[in-house]
Amino acid sequence: MAKAASSKNTLILPEKSSVALVYRLETGKAVALAKKVADYLKENGYVVFTGPDQKLIPGTKAAKTKKQLDALKLVIVLGGDGTYLRAVRILEGRNIPILGFNMGSLGFLTAHSSDHTFEVIEAALHGKMELRPRSMIVAQVLRKGRSRGEFHALNDMVIERGSMSQLINTSIYSDKFLVSEVKADGFIVASPSGSTAYNLAAGGPILHPESPVFVVTAVAPHSLTSRPLIVPDKSTLSFKLDGKTAKAHFIVDGQKVTELSADDEVVVTRSCYDHWMVREPEHNYFTLLREKLKFGDRS
Repeated sequence: MAKAASSKNTLILPEKSSVALVYRLETGKAVALAKKVADYLKENGYVVFTGPDQKLIPGTKAAKTKKQLDALKLVIVLGGDGTYLRAVRILEGRNIPILGFNMGSLGFLTAHSSDHTFEVIEAALHGKMELRPRSMIVAQVLRKGRSRGEFHALNDMVIERGSMSQLINTSIYSDKFLVSEVKADGFIVASPSGSTAYNLAAGGPILHPESPVFVVTAVAPHSLTSRPLIVPDKSTLSFKLDGKTAKAHFIVDGQKVTELSADDEVVVTRSCYDHWMVREPEHNYFTLLREKLKFGDRS
């Protein structure tokens, strides 16, 4: 597993380091910027790769093999938060830092403006950027006690009813203790990073990104007594559908990964992997909240 070079959480990129570019697929602006960034990095002595499942950026190599991905020292994302989450999936738990530039709308994960792309990259190349850890979550999907798959997420995991199904009846457990039995359209388990995504839209709380907790939020619950629940991330959460629920979708960071039935159990814990974000030393989370969400704005 490749490790990010760091000294006191400062990003260090020696010359000839491997850097991958992941860009927003559907916009020509992102592709054009990716070409310019690739040229800039090569001029400064770096080996540049295009991330998997993208059109190859001219003058770069395609990052396809495990060896190439393991060797990466930095991933640069040009897009929105969806593009950033795609880059996280590509890394498959490798603790390689990501530097994100916002070319979308909100941009919580891609916190740097694309208007300052080259100034920020130059700062990163000269050891002037910091690495900030973010916790991730992992889920095991079990069927009759046997694993059907393991899934890691930076933002959230969602159990939701299909378009033709009724409300989901779900039992929620924490460390084997019953929390509640809830009927709802779905359930969100969000990390602190993901608390400002679907969780917030569903009425869940904002969590500071360094908080060692998860939040469980029901989507449109069939009871006014169902409220978001914050639990320590050292806890083990599990979700079991009752026999009246025919099917449910299981979604990881916005991507459907499998269908669930009453024979399945979803067990959620903190991932053994942390994600590393590249941030300016003066980056302040509360400034980001005010800029992106107009947090506390009375006007």
